[in-house]
Amino acid sequence: MKGQVLIPQAAHSGFSHLVRGVVQQLARWQQLHRQRMELARLSDAALHDIGMSRVDVLQEVERPFWDDPLKK
Repeated sequence: MKGQVLIPQAAHSGFSHLVRGVVQQLARWQQLHRQRMELARLSDAALHDIGMSRVDVLQEVERPFWDDPLKK
C-alpha cells in the first residue's frame, strides 16, 4: 500500500509496553504526590497516632515526586 509504513509486530508490542510503562510510572508519581499532600494535611494528633512527627512529614513532603520509597 502506497505511503504506509509497516511496523513489525514485535516492534509494535515493544513500543506498547514502553508506553504502558511510562503511563504507569506517571500514575505512580501522581499517587505519591497525592499521598504526601494528604499526609501533610493530617493533624498533629493523627500523626501521633500513626507514629509520625510534623518533622517526619515535612521531610517526606520535601522529597522529589520521583523519589519512591517502595521503588514501584
